[in-house]
Amino acid sequence: MTIPPDKDPMGNAVLDYLNGTHEKYIIVRSDISEDDLINVDYLFRNFNLMPSLEQKALQLCEGRILDVGAGSGSHSLYLQNKGYGITALDISANSCRCCTKRGIRNVINSDFFSYAPKVRYDTLLLLMNGLGIAGTVGRLDNFFQKAKQVLVPGGCILADSSDIKYMFDDDENPETYEANAVPYYGEVTYVMEYKNIISKPFKWLFIDPVLLNKKAGQNGFKFELIKKGENYDYLARLTLVY
Repeated sequence: MTIPPDKDPMGNAVLDYLNGTHEKYIIVRSDISEDDLINVDYLFRNFNLMPSLEQKALQLCEGRILDVGAGSGSHSLYLQNKGYGITALDISANSCRCCTKRGIRNVINSDFFSYAPKVRYDTLLLLMNGLGIAGTVGRLDNFFQKAKQVLVPGGCILADSSDIKYMFDDDENPETYEANAVPYYGEVTYVMEYKNIISKPFKWLFIDPVLLNKKAGQNGFKFELIKKGENYDYLARLTLVY
């Protein structure tokens, strides 16, 4: 499954950026907050402008790397320029075109869950809340089982996420959401819009580190909390142990 261009705000925005015709923002709507904006320029940031969690993740990459949800290709391009064997994977055909135009040599237009690689990877890189592709806590098992098929023994996942529980707590109603609640509070529904191009609604998962540790262990991965960010975000390394 891939995203058609007429339902792909992000892909159209990054292609427009390369052509010099982009609008400034992508509009992000969710079922938990007011509308937000993504500055298209930010998607083309260099290493020095990346958040510290992303910088740390790039520094920890090893061997053959698969950049899952590569987007505009900024992380892949950095790693390629450092001499790594990097493959950029994205469900968006337009994002893949953007990666190719930027000079990334290995680009694949595919959904991660249906991707059938000819080789296995040492590192899976999932940044910008990349674990969100699982959509729900229940689908994390599917994600880990797919990762086992893609990784070499002992390979690892480098991914960032956020614990968004703070968004639901307030002084009058503390502890509104519990980690074992169904549905889990970090399962968010999004819609994106750019130049009147509107995406289909999609689920995106934000997972707290305690629950991620539990789910990783259940699926044969060792969890390490590598670094905490400033806004309830964190970087984790998940190593395949069996």
